[in-house]
Amino acid sequence: MSVRNLDKLFKPRSIALIGATPRSGALGAVVARNLRRAGFAGQLMFANPHHQTIEGLSVYPTVASLPQPPDLAVIVTPPETVLSLVSELAERGTRAAVIITAGFGELGEHGRVLQRAALDAAKPHLLRIVGPNCVGVMVPGIGLDATFSHLAASAGDIALVSQSGAMITAMLDWAVPRGIGFSHVVSLGDTADVDFGDMLDYFAADLQTRAVLLHAEGVTHGRKFISAARAASRLKPVLVLKAGRSSAGARAATSHTGVLAGADAVYDAAFRRAGMLRVATMAELFDAAETLALTQQQIGERLAILTNGGGAGVLATDALIAAGGQLASLSEETIDRLNRVLPATWSRGNPVDIIGDASGKRYGEALAALIGDPAAEAILVLNCPTALAEPDEAAAAVIDTIAATEPGGLRGRNVITAWLGEHSARAARQRFAKARIATYESPESAIAGLMHRLCHRRNQELLMETPPARLDAFRPDLAATRQVITSALAAGKSWLDPEEVGAILRAYGISIVADRIARDVDDAAVVAASIGFPVALKIHSRDITHKSDIGGVALGLEDTNRVRREANAMLERVRKARPEARLDGFVLQPMILRPSAVELLVGLVEDPVFGPLVAFGQGGLAVEVLRDSSLEFPPLNSLLARRLMARTRVWQLLQGYRGRPPTNIEAVVEVLIRLSQLATDHPEIRELDINPLLADTAGAIALDARLRIVPAQYPSSARLAIAPYPELLETSKQSRDGTAVRIRPLRPEDEPLLRDLAAHMSPEDLRLRFFTPVHGLSHVVAARLSQLDYDREMALLAEHNGTALGVAHFFADPDKLRAEYAIAVRSDWQGRGIGFLLMTRLIDLARQWSIGELVGEILRENNAMLQMCRELGFAITRDLGDPSIVLARKTLAMPQASGA
Repeated sequence: MSVRNLDKLFKPRSIALIGATPRSGALGAVVARNLRRAGFAGQLMFANPHHQTIEGLSVYPTVASLPQPPDLAVIVTPPETVLSLVSELAERGTRAAVIITAGFGELGEHGRVLQRAALDAAKPHLLRIVGPNCVGVMVPGIGLDATFSHLAASAGDIALVSQSGAMITAMLDWAVPRGIGFSHVVSLGDTADVDFGDMLDYFAADLQTRAVLLHAEGVTHGRKFISAARAASRLKPVLVLKAGRSSAGARAATSHTGVLAGADAVYDAAFRRAGMLRVATMAELFDAAETLALTQQQIGERLAILTNGGGAGVLATDALIAAGGQLASLSEETIDRLNRVLPATWSRGNPVDIIGDASGKRYGEALAALIGDPAAEAILVLNCPTALAEPDEAAAAVIDTIAATEPGGLRGRNVITAWLGEHSARAARQRFAKARIATYESPESAIAGLMHRLCHRRNQELLMETPPARLDAFRPDLAATRQVITSALAAGKSWLDPEEVGAILRAYGISIVADRIARDVDDAAVVAASIGFPVALKIHSRDITHKSDIGGVALGLEDTNRVRREANAMLERVRKARPEARLDGFVLQPMILRPSAVELLVGLVEDPVFGPLVAFGQGGLAVEVLRDSSLEFPPLNSLLARRLMARTRVWQLLQGYRGRPPTNIEAVVEVLIRLSQLATDHPEIRELDINPLLADTAGAIALDARLRIVPAQYPSSARLAIAPYPELLETSKQSRDGTAVRIRPLRPEDEPLLRDLAAHMSPEDLRLRFFTPVHGLSHVVAARLSQLDYDREMALLAEHNGTALGVAHFFADPDKLRAEYAIAVRSDWQGRGIGFLLMTRLIDLARQWSIGELVGEILRENNAMLQMCRELGFAITRDLGDPSIVLARKTLAMPQASGA
């Protein structure tokens, strides 16, 4: 993650266009024209050895001849020239470049070599590169248009980022006539250096950006992307349109789990876990842009619909309910008020159908009544063209009514519109755009727009949910598992034998039916008799994954004669279907008779970008036909495991139906959590398929499992998309009076401990910590403090016998140049060295992270904190912006350069 020098990209004081030309229609001419007409106030320089003036500006022959090194260079010259230009610019001090030129990685190995060479030249100087093969960059607020777009963006507060240049120009073509503006427009192109993660980090902190729209074709650094997206989504809406939803380009997979975990399902899981909103189509992305630009944060969910056509109201209602929305129930007072201003034939309910001849006056009076009803937490106004009334007159009345609403009367509530038709609605839509009121072309698109606001709020609530604490944290047998994997790899195995799979699952406390191996038909009969009847018989072959597909499974065998017959028949079927497969005998199991059990699929799958995921869904023979599954990233807790299950249709079966009792959900949750731990602990595991997992009131047991391993290429935690809980950081210390104190990283489950800590802090201690009088911690604040991204922040909890004594936290910027810290100690434990223990440990961890500087704000009168900081080597300086605050700074170690 790096935002280093992106200020030179988005806030340059000087720009040089390398390859400017006066030749009409040429790329260099179009970019030069756009740079000139945008009104950039800084210094603009053109470079081209073949011209002396372009667009009225002097042209310099070389980079060396430029009067000063530009903050930002825009390169439009042929690919072969780019390496030398980047090298020269970097050495002169340029720190950002937009390479619009195509002909690099997208054209094969030669292009990739040129691209890598340009990056290698840029990296030592921390010159950041956007592109190559991109449209360019716009920052309308400062008059920067370094693109070859046919239109310039208006200034606004939405950041638009796309890998596709065509999507950029299409969005601008749609947005300009609607008056929708952008804080930034960025075409990433081939993302050689600056990528989505960098952009999300930058725009999360940018005060001029209220929402972010992404169009992504692919992500190259999964963990970086999710970390940045999680941070940004907590602060502002992030919407994403992901191209390539089909599975045609997905990797080949051999297990049921792998087949179901197509590339698009993995991206779905990533966007969901990060709190982003995914849109399905380009039209929906446009609607989202309209919604985010022209509406405020939506508080409630209940919608009132005002329409002059009953059919349009029904369509809007259907779309709302299908999207999980809610109609408002109008109060009796509102019904009475509407009765006084509407014809007797109005609908007398929600949707409020005010009849096809509705005038502007009628629209205005009905809308005013709905605005006055607190139950109408959002309002959709529809208009269908008729010969009895003018759509433009109705639009004017709606605008006037909204304008006449008392200040604060619509706080947290939005009025959106949809004027149906084209010819008759055009003037009304232009009127709404001028008034900055969101307007859509259909009831369905209006509902979709509203739901973007609602879904963002719902996502924030989900991100703030606190999982229950696990009272009996399970400890797997890591040594036994490691022994099985090491031995299998030494033997050259990829797919493990059934007994090896069983040993691993049992080491993680996952019940699996016992397997017995038989060498041949006669041995199968002997083994079956020793197990006891009935038995299940399966072919044993390292080359066959789906045994049922070729007749390699026989169930409910009652005696040895039946076992012999089925074994001989099975050999014949399998040899005919798979003559090349190596047959190693048979696997026998006791029949598990649980008639009320639901067959489930659980497993692990590895994605090349995002690493391992946990899969859950409906199991059995028809798993690939039903395709009822969902994915989630490890690490899992019980809350995430339940959400994973609830996204499937089989979840309803687990609740019980038609006399079948509910399944023991907690047993399945525990299986998923332990699979998540298995993936976290062992980087060699690439695929695990448990199908079926039988689940009923008694619990869950695996009947069949397949597991594939490869030699590990990375440490366990490095391949995960989300950093796991850093258990190795747990330690024990002693307070000044000798009390044993445990210091460990915070978990999401610790929210109650944080709230209890605040409850035992005096009002004065809380004021000194939060700089304002507060009464304890709210759920939202405590949840945010305890739900950490261990890639960019750390919080340490000091506890004694399960009681929170204090907490210390730092949050690092993406480049780890600086981390802001804060600390709080329970009032009745102050003076016993708890704060000193926490800060000493926090400083040690900051050094391990290679953070350059720790910085904290302290109220001037907080003498105890200031004294501790001095003892720990912090420098105390004044905050020039606020005389009541001082800054405590401690220089640690300068971080390594990150990014190019």
